[in-house]
Amino acid sequence: MATSLWRAMAGSPVRFVLSRWPWRSLVYVVSSVAVISIAWLAIVPLLLFPPLLLLVGIPIGALERRRLGFLEPLAVPAPHAPAPPSGWAWVRLRVTEAATWRELGYCACLLSVLALLDLVAAVFVLFICLPLLALPLLVGLGANVHIAVGTWTVETVGQACDVAGLAGVPATVVTLYGISVLGGAQAAFAKWLLAPTGTEMNRQVEELARSRSRLVNSFEAERRRIERDLHDGAQQHLVLLTMKLGLAERHMADADGRAGELVGEAHEQARLALTTLRDQIRGIHPQILTDFGLAEAVRELAERCPIPVEVDLDLPGRLAPEIESPAYFVVSEALTNAVRHAAATRIQISGRLAEQRLVLTIVDDGRGGAEPSLGTGMRGLADRVAVVAGTLEISSPQGGPTTVRIDLPCRYE
Repeated sequence: MATSLWRAMAGSPVRFVLSRWPWRSLVYVVSSVAVISIAWLAIVPLLLFPPLLLLVGIPIGALERRRLGFLEPLAVPAPHAPAPPSGWAWVRLRVTEAATWRELGYCACLLSVLALLDLVAAVFVLFICLPLLALPLLVGLGANVHIAVGTWTVETVGQACDVAGLAGVPATVVTLYGISVLGGAQAAFAKWLLAPTGTEMNRQVEELARSRSRLVNSFEAERRRIERDLHDGAQQHLVLLTMKLGLAERHMADADGRAGELVGEAHEQARLALTTLRDQIRGIHPQILTDFGLAEAVRELAERCPIPVEVDLDLPGRLAPEIESPAYFVVSEALTNAVRHAAATRIQISGRLAEQRLVLTIVDDGRGGAEPSLGTGMRGLADRVAVVAGTLEISSPQGGPTTVRIDLPCRYE
């Protein structure tokens, strides 16, 4: 908020003095004196091992970035790259970073030039402004106060009020302006040296994108493991159980009707469980999507849909799995909603690649009126699309049609 500080100083003096800016600047400058004192006490023992002085700016820089909150509206992020926890590896990385040397330079300025300026400002406030403003109170309490200007002395409360009004108030206003200038300049200087540069911000954005990609890939790997376990484990056991129950039902049909009936019921339950499991596996991630890609998986969805679906996908090759998966499930959810809730009679699915982005549109001729905020299905898919930096838009006026459109960044395997 340094810009707001300068703007406030350019306005009415009364409004400025009564605003928060001079008092925040005062806190910032006075707290600087405390930080400087503590820093000197911590640095003196390090003189026994000078190499450690190279890293002294890192903790001071971190503290100063937090203190900028007095005058800055937004938090200033750390400019350092993520470092391994190992001691020497951490030290090697930090010593090679430009941010470490900028922090060291700021630390040197803070403990020398800025220390002198902040100390003078604090002394002026504590020993000139405050005593002058508090003079009527001190005289009224009977304190032994003796102020003489030439042949004129302050002996009564009235005289003390005159001094406070004629000298204390103007001195305080001027001091508040001076401290505000000092605090704003110091904050701007600290932000210039301690905030990340454009290159460092780009590095942090790239690292965030890589970490998000790793997270998506780890989720995909775990999901595929669950699919494989369900397909090769539980599903196979249910298949064998269903076959054996069917054989047992045939053998027991003539021997004991009641036993055959119970086995038949167990056989039916096993068959239903197998069907449910297969539907769940298909809902998690269909094998056809893994084997043949998005276009074939969408066509398979269209064939299973109970209403006519026209598919027009122009994809020149396989897309990355983290792109195919959310696209497939958006199509699946849109078809399900059109059949169950929209009373649609026809659906159109189209998709194209344009400028390294996949644009996929699903349109149905149903009654419309869909409200994504009222359901968790499409909202969850929107979150899933957002993870890969995509967007999902739904247009569903009353009377239809309903249009679902997704836009995903695209790359090939």
